[in-house]
Amino acid sequence: MDIKSAIQQAALPEHIAIIMDGNGRWAKEKGESRIVGHYEGVVSVRDIVEGCGEIGIKYLTLYAFSTENWSRPKAEVDALMELMVSTIRKEAEHLKKNNVRLKLIGNITDLPEICQKEMQEGMDITEGCTGLTLILALSYSARWEIVAAAKKIAKDVLNGTITEEEINDAYFGKCLTTAAFPDPELLIRTSGEHRISNFLLYQIAYSELFFTDVHWPAFRKKDLYEAILNYQQRERRFGMTSEQVKP
Repeated sequence: MDIKSAIQQAALPEHIAIIMDGNGRWAKEKGESRIVGHYEGVVSVRDIVEGCGEIGIKYLTLYAFSTENWSRPKAEVDALMELMVSTIRKEAEHLKKNNVRLKLIGNITDLPEICQKEMQEGMDITEGCTGLTLILALSYSARWEIVAAAKKIAKDVLNGTITEEEINDAYFGKCLTTAAFPDPELLIRTSGEHRISNFLLYQIAYSELFFTDVHWPAFRKKDLYEAILNYQQRERRFGMTSEQVKP
């Protein structure tokens, strides 16, 4: 039995989030520049999107560019922006053909105008797709998102849209950039680091975490399926006892 066929369809995570780490380390090990690692990382994105679609994952969020990444060397940031623009131009029709809907989260207004334009066109082209929803986190940080949600709620209270007593988890969630998507059940981080790096801090409260030493440019479907199998072997209790969650 191959690894893909071992996956239980009835126990698939609805939403997988991935911190795509290790492009630079992979390139360094190959004696290449960091940007070469980023280009190879795009190949992994294609493979993982295809893999998620093949087994029926409904949502995939990829941490593509954090707010902290703006502090990297200008040449690398510029190359990353160019890569994102060219990739969306090339991939939008391919995503549509494969019934993949593209969405974005993050402080999108910080992106160069050409990048914003291409991303919007990519979303428009794939808007009617009903298969996998691919969510790119660009210029994103969880702290930025939480602060923005708090500001929105403060305004809602001041203008009388809601009272302080009515604020709850559900209302807070509706004020986040991820309001239209379910929380991820599985969070994967590549390249051997064991931290969250300011990613979906509110949404991953009950996510299962999976860390792998594989650098992102080398991450393929089999690695994704291994993470899903590991997830399916875990017992998700949400604060209850094992006896309570067993059918």
